[in-house]
Amino acid sequence: MHTHTDGHDLRHHGDAEVRDAASALTDLAVNVRTGTPPPWLRERIAGSLTGLAAYPDGRAARAAVAARHGLPVERVLLTAGAAEAFVLLARALMLRHPLVVHPQFTEPEAALRDAGHRVARLLLREEDGFRLDPAAVPDAADLVMVGNPTNPTSVLHPAAAVERLARPGRLLVVDEAFMDAVPDESESLADRTDVPGLVVLRSLTKTWGLAGLRIGYVLAEPGTIAALERAQPLWPVSTPALAAAQACMDPAALKEAAQAAALIAVERAHLLAGLAEFDEVRVVEAAEAPFVLVHVRRGAEVREQLRRLGFAARRGDTFPGLGPGWLRLAVRDRTTTNRFLQALDQALTMVG
Repeated sequence: MHTHTDGHDLRHHGDAEVRDAASALTDLAVNVRTGTPPPWLRERIAGSLTGLAAYPDGRAARAAVAARHGLPVERVLLTAGAAEAFVLLARALMLRHPLVVHPQFTEPEAALRDAGHRVARLLLREEDGFRLDPAAVPDAADLVMVGNPTNPTSVLHPAAAVERLARPGRLLVVDEAFMDAVPDESESLADRTDVPGLVVLRSLTKTWGLAGLRIGYVLAEPGTIAALERAQPLWPVSTPALAAAQACMDPAALKEAAQAAALIAVERAHLLAGLAEFDEVRVVEAAEAPFVLVHVRRGAEVREQLRRLGFAARRGDTFPGLGPGWLRLAVRDRTTTNRFLQALDQALTMVG
């Protein structure tokens, strides 16, 4: 564990890989499911536009989220994406010793640092499979942030290991932005009310293709929810985003998400099998999310060659604990994966 002293670009995100060349590149850098939002969800969102003259009323969407997780509404807060939740946690709560488990999504640490906090890091290691050891977290940490499954490693930590981080006087923040892409949402803590200080963050961006709409939610003890809500601006979630949240809680939507998760698992296995054929590539094999993390010999050069061949991969060196040889690859359909594997073969040959 150490405090932040290096130059990782915590504000770099996958969309930067395609922002100025999206039409020319096959996007493996952003983890939003392709072909989304589905037509029925677009229709629900469009139907909400007739009500834009009224101020947003989040009660129905909040109740739908609570019902989906079997929780009282007092344990639910709707947010403008998980990114808003990171900012609220950093600014609304009294924290002395926050710690972030890396490598993981960098926005939580950036939000904490922007709020003036001195942030400690626990760096998980490749030789350990990037797996969490709860004993490595110091007792003094009064907020622990961990992703599950973790972006970018794709590692799904056992719920039993994550909940071992909980203790009185500590907030245990678990970013489950990709949990709905895990079959049966195994290892989720979202429905738990017996873990002290537990805060679970969820996003509807990835599975449903709503990055441009900004919708997510927080599940936590009522006192924590109330503190975060007081820090929110008025009407933080738009009427269309509320309509989307409510729609995504419907049983039919949950069934569709489960089917998508099962398909992702099959397509991920195909991608991993293809990557295993390359001597120059090391894969984090315990992948459970809709992306995989790989180490590639001369990875920065390979990434640039892949761009020339029409594929955008997410650079890994902006994640604490990783270097320029690491790339994150989104799981796509088999045809796209096969095209990518051919391009990777060419890229590796080009860099020698």
